Amino acid sequence: MLAFLLALLQYRLWVGEGSIAQLMAVKEQVALQKLENQRLAERNRLLAVDVVALQTGLEAVEEYARTELGMIRHDEEFFLMAD
Repeated sequence: MLAFLLALLQYRLWVGEGSIAQLMAVKEQVALQKLENQRLAERNRLLAVDVVALQTGLEAVEEYARTELGMIRHDEEFFLMAD
């Protein structure tokens, strides 16, 4: 009876629910999620910097309009350089 109980406990330790293999898999998932969280936190930080720049000054708004929307001022001429 004692040998059966020991075998059952060993099975749960190595294979069953809450086993060492499952623990290692969860640790790997946690590590991957931490990396993803760091990447997203950096992205959020950069977006927050952009938001503050757009809220506080016209230079950032003008730069965005020029680069993303292709806008030019009234007194400027537009030249398109083809490769």
